[in-house]
Amino acid sequence: MIDLSTTYLGRRLDNPLVVSASPLCKDIGRIRQMEDAGAAAVVLHSLFEEQISIESVMLDRYLSDGTESFAESLSYLPALDHYNLGPDEYLEHVQKAKEAVKIPVIASLNGSSTGAWIRYAQLMEEAGADALELNIYFVATDPGMTAADLELQYVQLVEDVRMSVKIPLAVKLGPHFTAFANVAQRLRAAGADALVLFNRFYQPDLDIEQLEVVPTVELSSSRALRLRLAWVAVLYGRLSVDLAVTGGVHTSEDVLKAMMAGANVAMLTSALLKHGIGHLALVREAMAAWMEEHEYESVAQMRGSLSQKAVANPTAYERGNYLRVLSSYALKG
Repeated sequence: MIDLSTTYLGRRLDNPLVVSASPLCKDIGRIRQMEDAGAAAVVLHSLFEEQISIESVMLDRYLSDGTESFAESLSYLPALDHYNLGPDEYLEHVQKAKEAVKIPVIASLNGSSTGAWIRYAQLMEEAGADALELNIYFVATDPGMTAADLELQYVQLVEDVRMSVKIPLAVKLGPHFTAFANVAQRLRAAGADALVLFNRFYQPDLDIEQLEVVPTVELSSSRALRLRLAWVAVLYGRLSVDLAVTGGVHTSEDVLKAMMAGANVAMLTSALLKHGIGHLALVREAMAAWMEEHEYESVAQMRGSLSQKAVANPTAYERGNYLRVLSSYALKG
């Protein structure tokens, strides 16, 4: 019998498949379907700093101010009746999700600065969340902000959230740091129990006919997995922190790669949006079949087997491999 179990955020999970934060998790019925299809845990959709920090009426005025001044601003931001502005409703959703399923329910808090909104981390804990995922999303557009300033902001934010809750804390962040391994180490020291690699910067497009900036969201593909695998493989065994891969996990092969790199869990959303929640069961079954065929007894046995610490050529994750790849190409003719 293949043992697919793993551990994440202090909990034993039946398998490494975790549903990442997305609108899919706004519906209790869908969360039940995820559990039935084999999800080992779910991360609820995020509650945003802006939803908490600004009262609903104030935010309505803030979003509407100036919309009549420039034609291009009329429809840039969504109307409030389509925007979830319910911190209290979110806490109620945490409670209902906990009552509906037996798998761990992880609340998600999205923000970029310290402030009173962090109090909601404690309220999420009181609502019954098994853990909290802090999704730090900040775009440093100020030329006066240094890399050191930005990193310190991240560390202080994690420290503040850690002080407000006792439940396990995962930190989801992007890869855009000059010395990511050092940032990871500092976040662990600040109180992160897990690192979720990576969130994505949703890059706007430009409509050259209408002269508009157009917000866009594209689903990931398995090709996005490589960056995640590289950094999980580098960090595995160096930090006493759980590691989660998110972005680019679509197939059983993707999950297996994540485990071999050193991840505790692999998170899916785009694959479920493309193929349906039932895709979880297919991935789990294919994963178990591959492990049996290749004589693996457990996920624990394979975890980290292709990490930087374990491979025969550790420089494959560093500059040496870059030179090797370049030298493998030659002009034809």
